[in-house]
Amino acid sequence: MENRKQHPYRLSIKEWEEQDRPREKLLSCGASALSDAELLGVLIGSGTVEHSAVEIGRILLDSVGGNLVELGRKSLAELQAFDGIGLARGVSIVAALELGRRRRASDLPAPASITGSRDIVTIFQPLLADLPHEELWVLLLSRSKRIIERFRVSQGGLDGTVIDPRIVLRRALDRNASGLVLVHNHPSGEASPSELDRQNTQKLKIAASYFDIRLLDHVIITDTEPFSFAEHGLL
Repeated sequence: MENRKQHPYRLSIKEWEEQDRPREKLLSCGASALSDAELLGVLIGSGTVEHSAVEIGRILLDSVGGNLVELGRKSLAELQAFDGIGLARGVSIVAALELGRRRRASDLPAPASITGSRDIVTIFQPLLADLPHEELWVLLLSRSKRIIERFRVSQGGLDGTVIDPRIVLRRALDRNASGLVLVHNHPSGEASPSELDRQNTQKLKIAASYFDIRLLDHVIITDTEPFSFAEHGLL
């Protein structure tokens, strides 16, 4: 006869100890009743010989001081370095955290037009602040500064992205834009522009001027305070 003193991951959910039954708790009490570790336990599904799914979730959270923003910045490879997190579980965690980030971004109403850097931050802070890599986006604006379109130009590593003025200006001309705004993030949390940021900004500003298109601002997003080229007199 099988020994019933098994590790929790070998038992059915109903046979687990209360602390190891996050899915059952979610069904009976709702997702909001679960702790962060328990929610991660639901995503992880089952534990290992040493740890339950909830304990693995707790270990993940402990590694980032309980900060879900920092957990969202971990790459798939970094998650897989934890015992009990394989490819499938790592992908599930990455996908869930990305959905949370996108939901937060969609909850904020985007302004129809741009009156200053605060409007730009309102749009892009939820999208870019938590990313572990740099992304460069462009806002295309009409003459009255109404938003025509926003699009991602490039995605880079930890230290920078590439700006190709031809891509940006071709799109701006196709959409009959009169103005544009550059936006990118600094995963390091340091908002001050690098020398490369300054060079790329001036390069695009000059190229755009030949087509009577104004570069109105370049905003750097971090998880704290942003940096606006326009507000600092760098345009």
